[in-house]
Amino acid sequence: MPRPLWAGAISFGLVTIPVKIVSATEDHDVHFHRVHLADMGRVRTRKVCELDGEVVSQDEIGKGYEIAKDQTVAVTDEELEQMPLPTAKAIEIAAFVDAGTIDPVRISDSYYLAADGQVAAKPYTLLRKALQRSSKVAVAKFAWHGRERLGLLRIREGAIVLHSLKWPDEVRSPQELAPREVEVGEEEIEQALQLAERMTIEDLSGFHGEYREALENIIAAKSEGKPLPSPAGEGKQGKGEVVDLMAALNASVKAAKESRGENGEDATVHEMRPSKKTSRKTTAKKTASSKGTAAKKTTASKKTAGKKAASKRRSAS
Repeated sequence: MPRPLWAGAISFGLVTIPVKIVSATEDHDVHFHRVHLADMGRVRTRKVCELDGEVVSQDEIGKGYEIAKDQTVAVTDEELEQMPLPTAKAIEIAAFVDAGTIDPVRISDSYYLAADGQVAAKPYTLLRKALQRSSKVAVAKFAWHGRERLGLLRIREGAIVLHSLKWPDEVRSPQELAPREVEVGEEEIEQALQLAERMTIEDLSGFHGEYREALENIIAAKSEGKPLPSPAGEGKQGKGEVVDLMAALNASVKAAKESRGENGEDATVHEMRPSKKTSRKTTAKKTASSKGTAAKKTTASKKTAGKKAASKRRSAS
């Protein structure tokens, strides 16, 4: 089990559920060191006080808030932990809402909530079953990394998941980004829907990051002194290039059909069929060849018959 990041309790009315927060995701990215290219020595970040120019250790560094120019107030971690907030050590459920009403743009990091001890087993199970039967999600407030946050509680494979949410005023409006209204034909919409239907899948587990794999191949090639892998070909569609939307949709639907196979199977099978022109040429060649062979056989037969007749005349004389 991963190391817990936080320990506290879920506050569900008068019910208290001791829990620990565990990260729900893992980092599989390839991480680089900053190095001096001349000798490959590591380049470190030095924390220096701008007043005396001295290098400062982590133990000497704290939090400060600038209330005016040249006036900063220090705030300690202990003071933050002792703030008079009901959410300081609790995930306080404030409401229940339909899952469909939550804008995905507001969802940030995800964490698992693990029951902290046997005493938490029954109330944890109670909240889990209540969420499952109601088909709703719980909205909660909690303190995290020095500030109060909004959270979302839902169920995933029997465990309660906490999603950190953006506050409503933290989400920008996209209105100024939307394009002006344009006419889109019903036929184009139907083709787009057909393409979406062809591309619909039930499981996302087959997706994987190709960037990390390509990066690992580059690192392996450089470490072994081998040539670097060839770069991938650039896309056919150039930036800003105007295309025939209907033709692009038709081609996309056709490609999606081929990728799934005739019977909807996830396989691509290409049957090699000669074109009509090729078929005509092949037939013509076969006919010509047959005629030539027949003519040769007729000539050979005549020559053989002539030799036999001459032989009989010599024998008679």
